[in-house]
Amino acid sequence: MARGWADERWTLSRVRVLLGDQLGMPLSIRGVWELLRRQGWSCQRPAPRAVERDDAAVVGWVKESWPRAKPPRRRSGHVWSSRTRPLSR
Repeated sequence: MARGWADERWTLSRVRVLLGDQLGMPLSIRGVWELLRRQGWSCQRPAPRAVERDDAAVVGWVKESWPRAKPPRRRSGHVWSSRTRPLSR
């Protein structure tokens, strides 16, 4: 955020800018990735979760509302997994 970015994510492009400033030479995205990988860094992504998420409400909905909303299971006889008919004898 001190560099003027709106969030605190460290993307390869941002690391490239910082390393380029520090080293005084341009680096490619691939070169930055190779440098980070050699140092033991790995690609990580934040979990996609809404800030407004209410876990207690989700648990209550799954227990109470979902069983009424989901379609009933089909309990028919033998069903073929193939779209083609079985060999007739």
